[in-house]
Amino acid sequence: MIKKNTYTAIIKDLTEKGVTLVAVSKTKPQESIKELYDLGQRDFGENYVQELVDKQAQLPQEIHWHFIGHLQSNKVKYIASFVHLIHGVDSYKLLVEINKQAAKNNRVIHVLLQVHIAQEETKFGLDENELDQMFNANQNQLSALQNIMVEGFMGMASFTDNKEQVRKEFKYLKSIFEKYKHVQIANCKIQTLSMGMSGDYLIAIEEGSNMVRIGSLIFGERNYIS
Repeated sequence: MIKKNTYTAIIKDLTEKGVTLVAVSKTKPQESIKELYDLGQRDFGENYVQELVDKQAQLPQEIHWHFIGHLQSNKVKYIASFVHLIHGVDSYKLLVEINKQAAKNNRVIHVLLQVHIAQEETKFGLDENELDQMFNANQNQLSALQNIMVEGFMGMASFTDNKEQVRKEFKYLKSIFEKYKHVQIANCKIQTLSMGMSGDYLIAIEEGSNMVRIGSLIFGERNYIS
């Protein structure tokens, strides 16, 4: 069962602030997603390729599916025909594969570059040197990928109770966003800053996020897949 009252309050607040809600529906049943869809929610986020493929085939075609997990290059082909936005692009190699699969499907796939902002080494993402290489030194290579559109950045803060550390990490990602948002590359239109989840989305919004990924507050605690 979804938490309708909580969802209604969250979506009202986010809409007033111009923030997009991606409802994180990983491991959740199709019935719960459809229930949220019937309330007007259109953006849903999934972490697992096979689960996303299965749900996309069964649920309304108007849904905007966001892939928010760590995406392996060999799995891109399975979601290339329909994915709305890929959040976790952490290498040029992955960009090349997304571009290749997008071309096969005669479409442009929108992506966010994942930046490593957390203290934990377990988090994926590009660092600032790699971003500089991509947007400056290798700008021609990036612009050659005509079937992708880089529309912004995504980051995951440290899993900690230290709110000031989380705020510092979000502030850093916002500075990255500001640094590159006016970049003059044909397939880059930097406008989305995806940061903030159930436990820290309010801080993320205060620090400039315009897209948040919320799951447990809406759907309840996660159902872990064994």
